[in-house]
Amino acid sequence: MMQFESFTLDISNECLWHSGVQISLASKLFSVLRYLVENPGRLITHDEILDALWPTTYVQPQVLRTYMLELRKILGDDAKQPKFIKTIPTRGYSFVAPVKDVASSTVGVASDPKVSRQDVTTTELIGRDREIVCLQQLVQLAASGHRQLVFITGEAGIGKTSLINALRGALDATSPTACMVRGHCVEGVSEKEDYYPLLEAFGQCFELTDQKGELAAGSTRRRNLQDRPGELCETLEELAREKVLILVVEDIQWAHESTIELISALARRGTPAKLLMIATYRPHDRSTKIHLKSMKQDLLVRHLCTEIVIEPLSKPSLKQLLSQRLEQKELPTGLDGFIYERSAGNPLFVLALVEHMIAERLLVRKNVKNEDRWELHTSISEMEISVPSELAKLIELEIDRLSPLEQRVLEAGSLMNIAFPVWAVSAALDEDSEHVEELCDGLERRTGLVRRAGHDDLPNGTRSDFYSFAHQFYREVLYQRQTTGRRAKGHIRIAERLRALFVGREGDVSREIAIHYEAAGNWQRTVCALRAGARHSHERHAYHESTQLLEHALRIAENMGDAERTGLIKEIYVELETVRKMIAGTRPQQQEVGRRFDVF
Repeated sequence: MMQFESFTLDISNECLWHSGVQISLASKLFSVLRYLVENPGRLITHDEILDALWPTTYVQPQVLRTYMLELRKILGDDAKQPKFIKTIPTRGYSFVAPVKDVASSTVGVASDPKVSRQDVTTTELIGRDREIVCLQQLVQLAASGHRQLVFITGEAGIGKTSLINALRGALDATSPTACMVRGHCVEGVSEKEDYYPLLEAFGQCFELTDQKGELAAGSTRRRNLQDRPGELCETLEELAREKVLILVVEDIQWAHESTIELISALARRGTPAKLLMIATYRPHDRSTKIHLKSMKQDLLVRHLCTEIVIEPLSKPSLKQLLSQRLEQKELPTGLDGFIYERSAGNPLFVLALVEHMIAERLLVRKNVKNEDRWELHTSISEMEISVPSELAKLIELEIDRLSPLEQRVLEAGSLMNIAFPVWAVSAALDEDSEHVEELCDGLERRTGLVRRAGHDDLPNGTRSDFYSFAHQFYREVLYQRQTTGRRAKGHIRIAERLRALFVGREGDVSREIAIHYEAAGNWQRTVCALRAGARHSHERHAYHESTQLLEHALRIAENMGDAERTGLIKEIYVELETVRKMIAGTRPQQQEVGRRFDVF
């Protein structure tokens, strides 16, 4: 554990803690932060970080800028007046905050002594012990007559409903007198009807009380409640007078404003009540209302509610989930890392990937030492896996709700990678950059599909914002839903825009240019760009890198017609031999490298 200011870096679990709250970080983002924290108070050059974290892969230094922007956002740091990460112009970075080692026992939220961890049954819930303890503490506060409201937030599939199910299981074992009722908001339905989820929950209340003979006029009162909002509050408080009542409203982002206002009113009423209200929602869903967000923020400021943010699973928790699903302690080598990278720790994605791998026979049952166990059919390095079909359908539904232009913007962004700059989308669509930026900004505010990831300073003196897809699966679905011709046209436009932006310095981005020409199937321009990149690497004495680029050019040249290919391959071999002699320490005399393809 390494502590700086109010943050603690948990090396074992690869996560960050802030004031007792766990912040999950993507694997590479965690690695960047760890390297900074482990080397405080000194200059860390771009090359040092790249060599340490990407030892076998060529990565543009501008990638580091994106990671630093994301880390500053998480740490609440200001690049102009840094408390944590200081930029040393043109050279690198320095971690300027004091760092000290701390014991792991000092991190996290201290458990209430009244709440026993043994009371919690979490056999189907992995990595959520802290959240369960928090909910149990809120139940105890409600039992003492202090009404509670808690918002459980997180993306789709992150485990909000599973958390509530686990609480219910724990209550059945420890607090049999507590009563939990649930109402569900339904997209397109509950948005149009007053108190839709509350009436569903009240129906369950009245069924319970009618069975016990405690409310003889239950059905009549149920019909009248919808017309009397004040009576809704009074009835809930009446039911929560003698025993704890837990009212759950799921997917409140789809609720009518009347439901949101009533929950707000219940949270603000001062009379004692053994009432715990739990509302779940997706904060980045396009249907999440400003009214809901402002209400929650106002209640948080007044200390009238609690928020539990459900983060993606950590690597150890994901490994535990896989072991539970496959019913074996030792997993196939590399499986947990592969699933973590592909799922980003979303439990729904994790399980969907496992089922998909089993269905595709990438994960098979084998008899090993007289024991049946799951093994990989092929190595992780050779494995190619598509988006599971059920997840792809869910993502398609989200995309189809957007306007045609918004869909095209996201499709153009997918031509880059999981992170994409506005200038590239503008080039692919042949649209005005400002208009594209406005569309991306709107998508970030209204949906959970993209997030702002910083900006980049371009060679022409302009600045372009970066956005990233919330998950790699979104990017893959958006890429595959385009026709081959449309993708090719977009890739070529991006390559041409790169050349225009870096005119006179094309060698700096020749690798990126080659990637887009190759994706478009333009083999001649791909080879030209790769040779230009090799020449640039040669000039920087990066001979191994130059060799890789020329070998790639040879592979691409095999796709060309015989007339073009024969002479071209000979020229590339000459260039390759030149570089290999440089590596061997023999400087050839007066070799000319790539003369024919100086311009591409």
